[in-house]
Amino acid sequence: MKFSVILLALFATSAIAQNQPPRWGLGIGTAVSDSVYAGEGTRVKPFPLITYEGERFFWRGIGGGAHLYRHDGFTVDATLSARMDGIDRDDFGTAELAERGVDRAKLEDRDDGLDLGVAATWRGKAGQLEFGVKGDVTSASKGYEASVKYGYPFQVGNARITPHVAVSHLSKKLANYYFGTLPEEVARGVVSYQPGSAVVPRIGVDVMKPFAGRWAVIGNVSYRHVPGKIGDSPLVEKDTNGTFSAFIGVSRGF
Repeated sequence: MKFSVILLALFATSAIAQNQPPRWGLGIGTAVSDSVYAGEGTRVKPFPLITYEGERFFWRGIGGGAHLYRHDGFTVDATLSARMDGIDRDDFGTAELAERGVDRAKLEDRDDGLDLGVAATWRGKAGQLEFGVKGDVTSASKGYEASVKYGYPFQVGNARITPHVAVSHLSKKLANYYFGTLPEEVARGVVSYQPGSAVVPRIGVDVMKPFAGRWAVIGNVSYRHVPGKIGDSPLVEKDTNGTFSAFIGVSRGF
């Protein structure tokens, strides 16, 4: 599923942070994801991996923030992250949209966004639990997303593997902007569709394996269930029930 594909990099690079990383990290990665949008197909995005871990501030992939509180395995952070859920009108498939009764020429672009939020993380022997709320500050969707994620890291040799389950709540404004039809599109004759708020569950696994001193391979594979109210959107590929995403990269610490 397309939902912020490159956030896979953020999840994966955060595994480095949990393993007492060097202050800086630099590398390259590639994210691959099935798009939910009609006719867009598989999206492949190579990009640089830049990480920084300081006493107060941090940057991991496409997101960063500041530590507001840290004590005995519990952390509260202010966060800033890119939302890469946008799509240009021309990236939709004309035939796939037509099958769903939509003329591509009557659509608007969906813009990417920038989310500001707060996240709380607890780490202990039972695993790690993360809560987060973030909202659009660019006036793209004007919506917000709340999420909870549980992972249980374990070691296999020198590799750190973290299976996880998560669920996200997409606000009405967020879901309507990216998966509904806009008022100006409806005015041109596009069918009116507003999915409203939606819950999106996810399962996956993160992997981080150091090698050659300061180098590390990082990766992620995840599956997202597409709820019916999003799958029924005329902008979404027909009969989409779920999507797979993957990320792999290599990074060196300094």
